[in-house]
Amino acid sequence: MKKLSFRTIASLGAALVALLLYLVFRPAPLLVESAVVQEGALRVTLEEEGMTRVKDLFVVAAPVSGTLLRVDAQEGDSVKAGTALASILPPELDARQYRETSFQAKAAEAALSEVTAHLRRVEIEAEQTGRRAERYRSLFGEGAVSREAFELAVNDSAMYRKEITSARSAVESARYTFRSRQASIDPGLSRKPVVVQSPAEGRVLRIHEKSRRAVTVGTPLLDVGNPESIEVVIDLLSADAVGVKRGNTVEVIDWGGPGLLTGLVTKIEPAAFTKISALGVEEKRVNVVAGLDRAAPGLGDNFRVQTRIVVQSAEKVVKVPISALFRVGSQWHVFSAESNRAVEKKISIGMQGTREAEVLDGVNVGERVVVHPSSELHEGMRITFQQ
Repeated sequence: MKKLSFRTIASLGAALVALLLYLVFRPAPLLVESAVVQEGALRVTLEEEGMTRVKDLFVVAAPVSGTLLRVDAQEGDSVKAGTALASILPPELDARQYRETSFQAKAAEAALSEVTAHLRRVEIEAEQTGRRAERYRSLFGEGAVSREAFELAVNDSAMYRKEITSARSAVESARYTFRSRQASIDPGLSRKPVVVQSPAEGRVLRIHEKSRRAVTVGTPLLDVGNPESIEVVIDLLSADAVGVKRGNTVEVIDWGGPGLLTGLVTKIEPAAFTKISALGVEEKRVNVVAGLDRAAPGLGDNFRVQTRIVVQSAEKVVKVPISALFRVGSQWHVFSAESNRAVEKKISIGMQGTREAEVLDGVNVGERVVVHPSSELHEGMRITFQQ
């Protein structure tokens, strides 16, 4: 057997030491989280808070200015159309207003007397011209008067009959004006309470003014509506609202009760409004209105709910977690695990959901990809997966 030379033994020893040093000091595999590329259903959704509201809400306002008497109705009371909800006592006239109104009433009374006297004169003239026309008719038949005189008598009679109608209208107008002025200074009429009635059948949802107080015309007093007829109003960022269409499915996922409430988008309001976010950022928001498929017991007007709008959906697509994606320039990339090494791949994506995205090409079903890739991870690096 040929013995190895010292030089050969030294070379082998150095190689062994170098191998040991490499094994000791080489980088350990990077511990990563992973997920498997799957095929299945995918939905693109928008999650946002919303508020409920009654579809046909009637705000009952004060029809006149005056003193609102204490409202006896209670929130939650059932009412029918025409039910008395409140009473308003018209204000009394002060001394100056009373004098002015009194003078106006006297002037209206004098005007009524004048047009009444005019009507009497017209009626007398009509009666006289009527008799004269009849007399001239007989005389014209006997040849005692000319045709011209007969026709003038007939025309005078017709003119006064028409003037009677005009004079009677003037009397009626003056009478109503006098009654209106008289009612303003009549304590028995001016202080009669004005009853505020319910405009529709439903329930009293809110009472804005309960106690006796002075109100002006148009002051909101009560809200009336049907609490079982509920819709949901969701305010979205204007950029998100552009992708929502009428008929999109809406899911109410957090409303305080059991189960899931569903409905459809019925309206996207055409005008946006400005809203300040919790971070103090000025945002443009758009109201999206959704009708519910069924009434939810206990859900009333102006309740907060958490909603999810399904913008797009597909039953069978290749999908990866959103957390596995990262951008390189304008292109999406992922790290795929092959033989325990990271391989960077360029992919194309379609629909993007809340947690998953559709993959159009670049990876296949069953491949394992790295989720939440760190800045330390790079092409060809050894990796190991968390259990």
